[in-house]
Amino acid sequence: MQDLVAEELRLGFGKCSLQVQVPESSPIKSVEDLAGKRVVTSFEVLAGQYFKEIDDRLGLKGDQRTKIEYVGGSVEAACSLGLADGIESGDTMRAAGLHAIATLLDTEAVLIRSAVTKHPHLTSLIELITRRISGVIAAEKYVVCQYNISRDKLAAAIKVTPGRRAPTISPLEEENWVAVSVMVEKKKSATIMDDLTAIGASDILVFNLDNCRV
Repeated sequence: MQDLVAEELRLGFGKCSLQVQVPESSPIKSVEDLAGKRVVTSFEVLAGQYFKEIDDRLGLKGDQRTKIEYVGGSVEAACSLGLADGIESGDTMRAAGLHAIATLLDTEAVLIRSAVTKHPHLTSLIELITRRISGVIAAEKYVVCQYNISRDKLAAAIKVTPGRRAPTISPLEEENWVAVSVMVEKKKSATIMDDLTAIGASDILVFNLDNCRV
């Protein structure tokens, strides 16, 4: 299936990890300790491939090999029956008293397209859709920071706000003062404002972005 599609863009949401988890009180410390035991999961194909490699490496044969069992619904509850667990990580894991001993894979939502170009006339449309979605994602990640600062402190301020490429700098009516406009990461904006204040910047403003192209 993976050979049929190509990843265009990571969307930044829907992230999770598919992990092997056991009860907190379990003596099991590694996936090798599970070899030859029963493992329940909603992802039996992935789990089967994963434990097959472990069984092969340990030289297990026949009934010695790990048993993968499919369980739907609340997989975490199966651990109370003495079964190891292969589930997606999250709050449910902690609430069920489980902890992870291995990660099979990390996932997130992605934009994909066909790996085989069957309709060349649609290539430009695919690129347009990708750019637009990318612009929305960037707008959620970044904000615009504007501030005024004296020229003698500008170099220090630019180290704090280098921008994606370079900041936009405009002269002010007041001699030796400039206005700076720059994109910064939203999650770092509060710290950046504090750092700019410490340097001597004033009139520091932060604006959200509705959309952009970067």
